[in-house]
Amino acid sequence: MNEVYITRTSSYFPNSAIANDEMESFLGIVGNRASRSRKIVLRNNGIKQRYYALDKQGKPTHSNAEITSLAIRKLFEKDPSGLKNISLLTCGTSVPDQMMPSHSVMVHGMLPEAEDMEVVSPAGNCCSGMHALKYAYLSLKIADNKTAVCAGSERLSRTLHADNFDIEASKLQALEENAGLAFEKDFLRWMLSDGAGAFYLETQKNREGLSLRIDWIEGVSYAHLLETCMYMGSDKMENGALKSFMDFDQNQLLEKSIFSMKQDVKILNGNIIKLGIKNLQKLIQSHDLNINELSYFLPHMSSYYFEDKIDSGLKDIGIIIPKEKWYTNLSSVGNIGAGSIFTMVDDLIKKELLKTGDKILLMVPESARFSYVFCLLTAC
Repeated sequence: MNEVYITRTSSYFPNSAIANDEMESFLGIVGNRASRSRKIVLRNNGIKQRYYALDKQGKPTHSNAEITSLAIRKLFEKDPSGLKNISLLTCGTSVPDQMMPSHSVMVHGMLPEAEDMEVVSPAGNCCSGMHALKYAYLSLKIADNKTAVCAGSERLSRTLHADNFDIEASKLQALEENAGLAFEKDFLRWMLSDGAGAFYLETQKNREGLSLRIDWIEGVSYAHLLETCMYMGSDKMENGALKSFMDFDQNQLLEKSIFSMKQDVKILNGNIIKLGIKNLQKLIQSHDLNINELSYFLPHMSSYYFEDKIDSGLKDIGIIIPKEKWYTNLSSVGNIGAGSIFTMVDDLIKKELLKTGDKILLMVPESARFSYVFCLLTAC
């Protein structure tokens, strides 16, 4: 089978970076009073700035598909005609601009210079970008396609704007009296960022400069063991089942904030790290992976709150990855969900931190119902 290489990487962030003290200028203030949880959440997540596809009036400046297409265009800045050579396009995101058509075909539609191609839209959350990468990798591996572009992106800022929480404002006292409810409703407003990253995949490495050979990509779901943790477009029942947005009337959709993203933190904290480490332990054995040979470990984290917990969990099972090998850009670009891992890899390359022979382990957890994807790359 073919070897498959990432030969180009790119990132796109809309507008200018937004510091912590500017966030409510863009997202608005719920109930005409500043959020009490904002500073607490920001102190824990360690994010210093992020990007929004919004102006200060809360109006969108970009769609998700547009952000993704702009990241893809950056892959071909030196050779725009190269868009015509794409034979496969795969794009992952948590929340596309619409339920149909699919996200990737909308991205394709924003690349009119490109020609007809195969297009695939993986569904999911943070892992959807990695699922896009795996589909592209396997397609080139078996020579089903010659070239591929895969991308991960998010544009969630508009769903976090205060005008989507008017009903919550009327219940503000209840939120403040119930810390768990307040966290579920409010904390994600201070966690997420907009942006996109993209990779160009080929079966030949670059003649000049580094390429990244994809050694393997492995994904797993633990949905059969645990109920839903993060959800949107549904509501969680007392028995843990989800009730679809299609089963609510119009008034209930608003009253219950069905289209707001929510997270059950009780399930999150007890499982997200434990299951990911369990999966990595299996992969180390099945791929005969020598952790000591890693040059970089790129963990996708929603918050620096999880950094020491991941480190402790790894050490508990005898896996030691020195902190100097860890790399993330979370503090400077925020949590971009499906796009985060793409922008981290792009950072490593753009900052010229890699050398031939370096091995890079990618880890992408997804809390929605506990899925994980790991990937090993080798610089060559």
